[in-house]
Amino acid sequence: MARAGLTADRVTLAGAELADEVGFDHVTMSAVARRLGVKDASLYAHVRHLADLRGRIALLAADEKSIRIAEATAGRAGKDALVAYANAWRQYAHDHPGRYTATQIPTEIDPELLARAPGPRRAVELTYSMLRAYALDEPALTDAVRLMRSMFHGFLGLEAAGGFAHARPAEDSWVRCLDALHDLLEHWPAYHEGDPT
Repeated sequence: MARAGLTADRVTLAGAELADEVGFDHVTMSAVARRLGVKDASLYAHVRHLADLRGRIALLAADEKSIRIAEATAGRAGKDALVAYANAWRQYAHDHPGRYTATQIPTEIDPELLARAPGPRRAVELTYSMLRAYALDEPALTDAVRLMRSMFHGFLGLEAAGGFAHARPAEDSWVRCLDALHDLLEHWPAYHEGDPT
């Protein structure tokens, strides 16, 4: 029997909050149950297992991050949109490190939940909309998305791990990296005969 007051959304939020505090990899059903003041068994009326909970956290985080990016980029285009997009992405990672991790690694997600979840779909739409100003066609568009995600995630991972030991502030490097990314997107190399497509 489901405990009164517990819902799948409440369990997911508790898991997301725990992920931000201890890291996504350290979220367990027992830890979430303790956080909610219930026995482990009470959670299984709302989420099927740990993989299901982690998938729900990933969907919650994708929705939250997409909302932030949408608000930041509304009415902007070109470099202005790129910078707003990147800064919203980075701020979400700073504010919610565990949830952010959930959006960046393969996670088992119930196909029915995924089909109803707006976050992942909105994330793709926002990314392609932001890049529209750069007039990239496929396969360059996919390559550009992968480069952008790699740059953001790589920078944020190093930043979070204390990997920038140089005296130059990471913020200054972030700004210059976005300048360089904008220039690259504006002057994307043309494909030539024999290039992989």
